[in-house]
Amino acid sequence: MKVARFHAPGDIRLEEVPEPVAHSGEVKIRVRNCSTCGTDVKIYRFGHHHIRPPRVMGHEIAGEIVEVGEGVTGWSPGDRVQVIAAIPCGRCEECRRGHLTVCPNQESMGYHYDGGFAQYMVVPAKVLAVDGLNRIPDGVGFAEASLAEPLACVLNGQELARVGEGDDVVVVGSGPIGCLHVRLARSRGAARVFLADLNAERLAMAAALVGPDAAICSGETDLVDEVLKLTGGRGADVVITAAASGAAQQQALQMAARQGRISFFGGLPKDDPVIACDSNLVHYRELTIVGANGSSPAHNARALRLIADGAVPVADLITHRLGLDEVMDAIDVVARGAAIKVTIEP
Repeated sequence: MKVARFHAPGDIRLEEVPEPVAHSGEVKIRVRNCSTCGTDVKIYRFGHHHIRPPRVMGHEIAGEIVEVGEGVTGWSPGDRVQVIAAIPCGRCEECRRGHLTVCPNQESMGYHYDGGFAQYMVVPAKVLAVDGLNRIPDGVGFAEASLAEPLACVLNGQELARVGEGDDVVVVGSGPIGCLHVRLARSRGAARVFLADLNAERLAMAAALVGPDAAICSGETDLVDEVLKLTGGRGADVVITAAASGAAQQQALQMAARQGRISFFGGLPKDDPVIACDSNLVHYRELTIVGANGSSPAHNARALRLIADGAVPVADLITHRLGLDEVMDAIDVVARGAAIKVTIEP
């Protein structure tokens, strides 16, 4: 079968390898869609400390079961499934407390295990053990189902930031994650959702799809001033920084309303993770700052249901569909910001 394997930074190869076999506790799937994200670009450029090459990349996975290993019950060949990306151990103290997104023993598809840039792949027993294999609801295509993983991360972030009825929400970053944040915030009852980005062209492309109440190009105007104008000087109830930007995180403190919630959704570069925080703003305005780290298996299941119910449409966010032999083109398109969502169809 064909796979796209990471060998070293700058070195991803399309290769022929033997088809895997499902062993005890595992299932083998025919990958129908594996969507790409900015993390794939980072891996291509810099590698990752959890990846021991060669490794098949890809972690936003949907397909159909073709083989069931010994001891696996409840699943059959032909079942359409979505696979979690982040795999909690299910046994540590954090997992026992229900904090599965911050499991210190977490492993990941495409990092510790071969991922979905392949015609076939094996779903590890550890995934099944934590209910990380989800049945795709009727009426949801494989490509849409592959977006359940990033939507699950967005869902985790908005639950932590308590996005709800009547909120004014600012989303900074108009990539696929920012677009999902806009749509999920609306489904959770937000009154108004504003979308911001430095890149005017990318912002226009995203805004045309998700229709924010205002699109703010922070490369052309002062983002904080604009948000304050839009909110009558009050500021936003929730600010979500869906971009790897320390400047955006600092601005979030300045444009949050009293008792506002701020989600540091996008992580910062490891060599520049420190920002200036006006502690008095946090103190006197009673601000809440939360992180957001991936998603749990339950988030993935709920994300699939949001897609199936039409609460969070995702099909139109998929702007490019490419074959496995075009995986380098996919990574290039994502790196240039020339797409919203790119999916690989092996």
